[in-house]
Amino acid sequence: MLNSINTNPGALLALQNLNSTNTELAATQGRINTGKKVANAKDNGAIWSMAKMQSATASSLNSVKDSLQRGQSTIDVALAAGDTITDLLTKMKEKALAASDTSLNTASFNALKADFESLRDQLEKAATNAKFNGVSLADGSTTKLDFLANEDGSNFTVTAQTLSLTGIGLTATSTFTDAATAKTMIATITTSLQTATNKLSSLGTSSVGLDTHLTFVGKLQDSLDAGVGNLVDADLAKESAKLQSLQTKQQLGVQALSIANQTPQTILSLFKG
Repeated sequence: MLNSINTNPGALLALQNLNSTNTELAATQGRINTGKKVANAKDNGAIWSMAKMQSATASSLNSVKDSLQRGQSTIDVALAAGDTITDLLTKMKEKALAASDTSLNTASFNALKADFESLRDQLEKAATNAKFNGVSLADGSTTKLDFLANEDGSNFTVTAQTLSLTGIGLTATSTFTDAATAKTMIATITTSLQTATNKLSSLGTSSVGLDTHLTFVGKLQDSLDAGVGNLVDADLAKESAKLQSLQTKQQLGVQALSIANQTPQTILSLFKG
């Protein structure tokens, strides 16, 4: 090896190794600080880009979940109104049946007629007020509602089921005037009740579909989050062990550089008298 005071190959080599160790140590400390092995595009451009795209997809699914949950609430309100409407129809049928009794006196008949008409009006109010956030699937104001189904903007469509008087075969003037028309009204109400239950069954099926899809979206989001974690998250147990190793290596590198820096001092001994 050349003995020179102008160059010190040993020190240069020791410095190169120490700088390499310091770079690795900084990278390891960065992984520990952020918890990620790929924190930015400089760490691994391809993986970082892939992770960002998947993270964006997972994040956008929050809007899908919000929309589906809004759909659930809208259907739940319609179903609640439907339950009320079927109860009212059952009571209306009871009133019509009672009024078909020809042995009733006029006062009793008129009382049953008034009760029937009051129930009829309540039914219409139930259908009209069945709104969630200003939207209804029961009052006939719309034929369908579309809710988000995926991050690409595709829709989950729910068909509206009109439960107002006209939607179930009645009118705002449906009533009876005597025992004969009351008897006819029994069949009419029975048909309306069947229509209402069929429509509620359809809404129930849509509700189950929304529930199922919402569960799927939640699982999909969890899978995407886990996938992103697999791509970018650091193994902290491994990084901790590596940190200890690099810190020891750094200390040895400093000592080696210190020794190498002392080499030129030996040249002085050659010129001592």
